[in-house]
Amino acid sequence: MAPSFQSLDPDMDDYDDDDEEPDFSDLKEQYEVRMEEGLDTFVVVDGLPKVPPGSKDKLVKFLLRKLVGFGKTKEENVFMPMNEEGDMSEGFAFVEYETPAQAAAAVKGLHATPLDKKHTIAVNKLTDIERYGREGRIDETYREPEMEEFKEKEHLRSWVGDVDGRDQFVMYRGDNVGVYWNEREDQPEPVRTPAGQVVDRQHWTETFIQWSPKGTYLTSMHAQGVQLWGGESWSRQKRFMHPGVNLVDFSPDERYLTTWSHQAMQVDENNPILSLEEDGKNYIIWDIDTAKPLRSFVTLDPPGPREDAEGQPIKKKLQWPAFKWSADSKYVGRMNHGQSVSIYELPRMNLFDKASVKVEGIVDFEWSPASAERHSIKSYEQLFSYWTPEMGSNPAKVGIMSIPSKEVVRTRNLFNVSDAKLHWQSEGAFLCCKVDRHSKSKKSLATNLEIFRVRDKDVPVEVVENIKDTVINFAWEPKGDRFVLITAGEVPAGAAVPPKTAVSFFAPEKAKAPAVGNFKLIRTVDKKNNNAIHWSPNGRFVVVATVLNQQSFDLDFWDFDFEGEKEEKERDLTANLMLMRTADHYGVTDIDWDPSGRFVATSASVWKHRMENGYHLYTFSGQLLREEPIDQFKQWAWRPRPARLLSKDEMKNVRKNLREYSRTFEEADSAKRSSADKAVVDARRRMLSEWYAWRERVVEDLAIDRDDLGLGEKSEEQMALEVDVEAEGEGKVVEEIFEEILEESEEVLE
Repeated sequence: MAPSFQSLDPDMDDYDDDDEEPDFSDLKEQYEVRMEEGLDTFVVVDGLPKVPPGSKDKLVKFLLRKLVGFGKTKEENVFMPMNEEGDMSEGFAFVEYETPAQAAAAVKGLHATPLDKKHTIAVNKLTDIERYGREGRIDETYREPEMEEFKEKEHLRSWVGDVDGRDQFVMYRGDNVGVYWNEREDQPEPVRTPAGQVVDRQHWTETFIQWSPKGTYLTSMHAQGVQLWGGESWSRQKRFMHPGVNLVDFSPDERYLTTWSHQAMQVDENNPILSLEEDGKNYIIWDIDTAKPLRSFVTLDPPGPREDAEGQPIKKKLQWPAFKWSADSKYVGRMNHGQSVSIYELPRMNLFDKASVKVEGIVDFEWSPASAERHSIKSYEQLFSYWTPEMGSNPAKVGIMSIPSKEVVRTRNLFNVSDAKLHWQSEGAFLCCKVDRHSKSKKSLATNLEIFRVRDKDVPVEVVENIKDTVINFAWEPKGDRFVLITAGEVPAGAAVPPKTAVSFFAPEKAKAPAVGNFKLIRTVDKKNNNAIHWSPNGRFVVVATVLNQQSFDLDFWDFDFEGEKEEKERDLTANLMLMRTADHYGVTDIDWDPSGRFVATSASVWKHRMENGYHLYTFSGQLLREEPIDQFKQWAWRPRPARLLSKDEMKNVRKNLREYSRTFEEADSAKRSSADKAVVDARRRMLSEWYAWRERVVEDLAIDRDDLGLGEKSEEQMALEVDVEAEGEGKVVEEIFEEILEESEEVLE
């Protein structure tokens, strides 16, 4: 069954499981455009200055400079009417393009564009002007507009006000998607709408579900496009038509959405939402508030050669997300065939500075996840890092560029580079470039970590050298300055078993604040099979695990700030590392921390294998709280929380008085457990009292029946026996037991 965009209405009253085609009748009525043959290549440019005949040609040429940026036209195709006296232009012009797609692009790109300090032009399709005028939709008699009655909308972040401070998560199993409250000691509690309906729906999505970065929306995927759900009633908030959509990506502030399909879209002129401009494209960037497309793009081939030395095509992995967002969502960029980075400004999606940023041979780039705070720089800027390989005699390079100035803040030359990977710390204070280097003979590999201290003067670079094995995973501590890496040796030729891995923990040396000391190795744990690193969202705790491995499935829970005696070699480091607990989850495929950092969910998804699918729930220290096997289990996802509203001083005060707050919460938890126990005891007592009352009534009825039949009275034991037998069977069965001594003898034993 394929759910449609109309499968769920806000009230959930007409929800059913029947197959339905998507109904876009409401959108068609809103956006319907009847293209007049021969007029769909014309646009009307309004808001022009009114000029005399002598200045008309000059104005046309000036206007053409803007018009030709969106399609082919010429001076003869621009008609600028004059008034009846012929001494002044009317302030608008008709422009003809070669194709309807060019006309549509001009409307989208030029509408509401400043022409000069006093004039802002409005660009519309001629067919729109004709349609509205001919159909009488413009009433010449003024009528005061009617104000719609105010209707309060649902609070899209109401879940953060839970009195118990619980987090929500979504589970996708079989054909059902359900949203739950997490409980520490009890089973998850299903989320309910204000009408009392459980938020657990069949065929809610066709492929997967995804939360928006701040948890405001739950995304469902369909063949016709994408839908966003939220609010207390879990109604549909937005929908985005993108046939064959495969992946989605949100901007950090949830204002924009990128959708991608591996097959190019086919759009006809009667499509109610998408225009001919989207025809043949793979990407669409949407404005979430208006649910309208801002701009569309085709998929570009990843950089690098298309064929190997033998002429065989090279299979390349799609880089996702291809469009990467700056920390404040003001810019979005993507690479162009390894030659440049195109950066677009939001919300107009115009190319920044009208040209791509040239970076010859660029392989990858990453925006800083937080707005820059460089030393002595007070002006606004966003930073992105990039790296380029060795080309001829030119060395490989890692660079950091500032936008909007396009200033290259720092570069570093690298030699004998096989590969590199860029890792930003969550607050943008550090950038680590993991560099895989080969020897001159190219027979062995080693890894260096080039760590850029972005907030220090002149952005110095610290190098962590002599990592002999290849680094297969690296992760910064969120909101911190420590990191974990996993290394693996080379795989012997023909080996069936992957090599053992080693886990290394690093922390800076102690230094006077706000400076950070040099990074030093705390400890290395050898002979492991670990391949995944999952930090708590608040730092300090980390799970080092083995996932997607049939032979090993370890979960190691580490604490970087253990409250105990430090080892001698760690006294000068800003860490006290301790392994809290080791667990295992057979077939584990995914690991997810909750937003508070209190719980860890590990799951085994049927998408990866079909053995013992389900999930485990642990505390941050590795204590197993719940283990639940679920048939056809597919996905677990914690609901993210928006950024804290507390100031740094308020958060510092909370940490200072944490024990006092903890005592309050422990008392609340104890009261909750006591109330739960009391409820069980009260229920049992109520059932027992009901049983005694029923028993007394039956005994009285039996006594009355015996009197009526003249059978005399029975003992209380006999009456009770009859009651018990009646409770077990359907009729009245009376069983009497007589005891008789047949023989009695005595024998003395010596």
